[in-house]
Amino acid sequence: MAFYNGIYPFYPQDRMPYVFSMQSVVVIIVFLILALAFILIVLGIRGKARIFWTCRILTSLFIGAVTVAVNFTADWEVGVVNATTTYKSFSNAVVNADIGVYVGLKGINVTLKGNPIHQINETINYNEQFIWSFGQDFNEYYQEGLKRGLPNPILYIAEKFSQYNPCGLFTQYRLSGHYAGACMWVAFCSWVICNILFSFSVFIYGAYMILVTASFFIFSLLSFSTVQNVGFCNIKFGAESLKTYYGGSFWLTLATGLLCFVIGFTLIAMDRFIPEKLKIFFDSSEGEEEDYDSAEIYINNNCSHVPNSNIV
Repeated sequence: MAFYNGIYPFYPQDRMPYVFSMQSVVVIIVFLILALAFILIVLGIRGKARIFWTCRILTSLFIGAVTVAVNFTADWEVGVVNATTTYKSFSNAVVNADIGVYVGLKGINVTLKGNPIHQINETINYNEQFIWSFGQDFNEYYQEGLKRGLPNPILYIAEKFSQYNPCGLFTQYRLSGHYAGACMWVAFCSWVICNILFSFSVFIYGAYMILVTASFFIFSLLSFSTVQNVGFCNIKFGAESLKTYYGGSFWLTLATGLLCFVIGFTLIAMDRFIPEKLKIFFDSSEGEEEDYDSAEIYINNNCSHVPNSNIV
């Protein structure tokens, strides 16, 4: 203990951010770079087409970024409670801290932040990740936490999500997260196909594909929300209970899905009632009209120099 300057020597690994993991940050940066590149290209377009291109590109990139990023976020379901609880095993020391659980599609993050952050000669600011995605062993993460001597509140919550706990949270959240993630990746594929169809000026089929994208957004939300039917296992710290609610990623996914529905139905209605406006929005008729006008001017100029001949 003296060698570690009075700090418990149980924390050798990096702490994972509970909302924005490194994968989420990479996805956001990639789509921001794409958006910047397209905006630089759009600056060279004249007239109303510049506005239409900017609107389409930014909306499409926003949908794509959300589709990919929410697979790696950890705030689909969130719960935070302030409680006074024991800190370490084999110790009577108690601390007042904010205890949080952040549920994602691939696992959970459990946070413990002291209130104040410096108590019992230690900085209490933990953030532990426990993964249950296929190919990962959640129980192994839990056992590693036991070996490292993580604080009791973190181990208590992780135990509730362990595979053989009577609460049954592990199976429910693991399966619902797996199918929700699969639906989001299918939505990403349909989003790519939608953009390809729009680039080929097949507007009606592109509208149908964006409705398919919206449908898989909703399927993902339905898959994740089935966990609520079994109820969250009662997690208590003294007199305080940890209650959960849907987090930012859940509502962002819902909002993006509804946006896709609005876009899809709007494009279908425009294709049926005002197809010429739809072509102008996708910049497919302006170019044709300009080419036609240029050709007509060229013919008129050339024909004006041809002398009239008498027809016998």
